[in-house]
Amino acid sequence: MQNIIFFGDSLTAGYQLPASAAFPTLLQARIDALQLPYKAFNYGVSGETTAGGRQRVASVLARQQPDVFVLELGANDGLRGIPVRETTQNLQAIIDQVRQKYPTARIVLVGLEFPFDLSALGGHQYGRYAAEFKALFRELADHNRMDFVPFLLQGVLGQRHLNLPDGVHPNAAGQQILADNVWAVLGGVLQAREKGQG
Repeated sequence: MQNIIFFGDSLTAGYQLPASAAFPTLLQARIDALQLPYKAFNYGVSGETTAGGRQRVASVLARQQPDVFVLELGANDGLRGIPVRETTQNLQAIIDQVRQKYPTARIVLVGLEFPFDLSALGGHQYGRYAAEFKALFRELADHNRMDFVPFLLQGVLGQRHLNLPDGVHPNAAGQQILADNVWAVLGGVLQAREKGQG
């Protein structure tokens, strides 16, 4: 049995939902249905920033060896307006730690976009921040030659019926779509690994 570590924030943790509704658990059901030899571990922590993840990842890697490492962090950086360069450096440090300790692990980076329409706030700086924030994930994926989920919240962001009353966190139906978005990439990664191509 091989391990998939889902390392993220409240989106991975399944904020205010039972563990069974979070997308890593939903993906485990798909993995089992295909009889693929993988076990999913949900290391999502609500409120986690990339700086927090950078501090936390060593303890996770000491506890669990990943064959596949799914990295989903950055949303809380965006909400706090943390400089894109800082977010990028933290994510790169996490990637480096995983590769240093487990060189054969396959890393999948999950992309995010700034979750609010900032145009109402006025000025160009907000729009520029949102654009740079969105771009940082693809740039990191390309630089590190990683598999890449373009946008975790595709189809969920802004859809009131797919989110909790706070309008930010997906509800159980929203988590199903998150699972679809991740599986579109992760499914191919796992099947390629089983064929000896990964």
